[in-house]
Amino acid sequence: MARRFSVAGGAPVLRRRPAHQLAARAEGDSPVIPRAGGIIAAGEGSRLRRAGFAMPKPMVPIAGVPLIESVIRNFRAARITPLAIILNEGERDCVEWIRARFPDVDIDFIVKTTQSSLESFGEVTARRPGGPMLVSTVDAWCVAADFVGFVQAASARTADATVLAVTPLIADESPLRVTVGAGGRVTALGGDTGDLVTAGMYLVPERVRTLRPAPGLGRLREFLAWLVRSGEPVYAEVIERVVDVDRADDVALAEALALAGRVS
Repeated sequence: MARRFSVAGGAPVLRRRPAHQLAARAEGDSPVIPRAGGIIAAGEGSRLRRAGFAMPKPMVPIAGVPLIESVIRNFRAARITPLAIILNEGERDCVEWIRARFPDVDIDFIVKTTQSSLESFGEVTARRPGGPMLVSTVDAWCVAADFVGFVQAASARTADATVLAVTPLIADESPLRVTVGAGGRVTALGGDTGDLVTAGMYLVPERVRTLRPAPGLGRLREFLAWLVRSGEPVYAEVIERVVDVDRADDVALAEALALAGRVS
């Protein structure tokens, strides 16, 4: 049975702030632009392999462009370098491909098969210490302009804020839903209700990068929910269209959006 792609009914809780509002906030709050980025690409991609994609997940093409290339292009468009990229041990060949494709980008590669998304997150955020880091999963597909818009909006938050990209485009069988309160602050993660879901991109402040997770946390989503419950300042910024590319129909949806963007 085909999966259902839907945009949650009604208006999103948050709207992307106009550029003039972002500029005013940035001027008043002295935003700290992330000077380093991280890409989590250590997942096995088993569901895509079962659907017939024989290549490693970072190399799965969207409209002819591998996922890893799309994400690196987004970071470059946002002028965020250097990068730390974690790949699993079955993806070693990707390292040389990336180096050849992006010889001008300073990239620190971590080749390690981790036990969880939280472990991969910890490996990436431990690299390039000092200041905030912008982290993206390799399967969070969006156009570069939307990625740059998220970076600008997230950077306008206070320096101690963790900022999650969220989207009303729900194309996941187990989405992490987000409850947002006044001023865009995240009040809860998880549950069965809500018009927004996490989108696989995070602005992580220096303090959270060095924070030791509570015992028993096994997944990145559990760590993020723990931050919210602990009273950490966690905020949401909307990207209208982000596709979590885990299955063949996710590839089809992302390709439709990519091709629509090229002809618009």
